[in-house]
Amino acid sequence: MAKKKTIIQEFGEFISRGNVLDLAVGIIVGGAFTAVVNSLVTNLVQPLISFVTGGAAGVPGLSIDLNGNILDFSAFISAIINFLITAAAVFAIVKSVNSFRQMKDAAAAKAGLAKKVAEEAAPVIRTCPYCKSDIADDATRCPHCTAKLPGYTNPQE
Repeated sequence: MAKKKTIIQEFGEFISRGNVLDLAVGIIVGGAFTAVVNSLVTNLVQPLISFVTGGAAGVPGLSIDLNGNILDFSAFISAIINFLITAAAVFAIVKSVNSFRQMKDAAAAKAGLAKKVAEEAAPVIRTCPYCKSDIADDATRCPHCTAKLPGYTNPQE
């Protein structure tokens, strides 16, 4: 009888899966990258905008005062700039990783490794000589017609 796993054992298996760890690393790196982009916009882009516009913190005329509630469109424009810089950087990273993978695949194909891996990954399917159904390569009896195939042994018969 199989021993039932505890919640802690199941959680340990879940957290040790590769995709969960990759996700955690991605979130941490993404947070750090967002901080860098926010600093870039706050400390470099906005001061350049202030210089061009004559010293205003944002673009003048892009905020509306509604009885003490201010709609600040310049802050929205800064958020759009943050997004565009982040998206461009992520695009560049993904593009470089994809080109690296393509170079790696091309090198593997050149060395003949890709063909070898594909051959190993492809399951071999046989045909039952009696009912002509597809069966697994390591089967000793046909699951469809139950015929005994070459390699079948049963000491109780």
